[in-house]
Amino acid sequence: MRFSLIVFDWDGTLMDSEARIVDCIQGAFADAGRPPPSREAARDIIGLGLAEAMACLWSDAQPEQRSRVAERYRARFLGAHEMPTPLFTGARETLDRLTERGYLLAVATGKSRQGLERSLQETGLGDRFHATRCADETLSKPHPQMLLELMDELGVRAAETLMVGDTEYDMQMALNAGAGALGVCHGVHAPARLFAQGALDCLDSLLEIPDWVRHRTD
Repeated sequence: MRFSLIVFDWDGTLMDSEARIVDCIQGAFADAGRPPPSREAARDIIGLGLAEAMACLWSDAQPEQRSRVAERYRARFLGAHEMPTPLFTGARETLDRLTERGYLLAVATGKSRQGLERSLQETGLGDRFHATRCADETLSKPHPQMLLELMDELGVRAAETLMVGDTEYDMQMALNAGAGALGVCHGVHAPARLFAQGALDCLDSLLEIPDWVRHRTD
């Protein structure tokens, strides 16, 4: 088999959480008395760990200032919020089909562990994944550490690993780890950016993934 382990990003890949993330980022800056970043700027850092995202959005701030905004973001995102974060169409079916075909599945996300665990519980998808890594427990994308740890835990080589994501950070992480990279076109970064960072392909629907992977491994 060409690929035996398929690693998914979460926000923007499996879950449609862009609007809520952007709203919480802008609200966190407002809470701290700072001008909120534009929607485009807030959208562009989705996929990074929170510390890295804050550094991009407020580069000249002191660490304690960025930390304060980050805490406000966590409070907003993990608290009660009227904006829904549904799974993308076909997410559950895609994971089930890949499981039936015997692939190992994992998650590598810029979310915190608390945020991912809540999402897994709310969606009921926790049992689909053999391992998960979050940005607050290892190095953030595009550093390859998340993928390297997942591959080591599951005993899979880089050549057998495929990273599926919607941002250039996912593609760069895969490239840095020596793994394959597959983009989805419904997320925050345009397909051109994904291809520029080494994506093997960019698919319009999650439901295309099982057959795409099978054709690569036949």
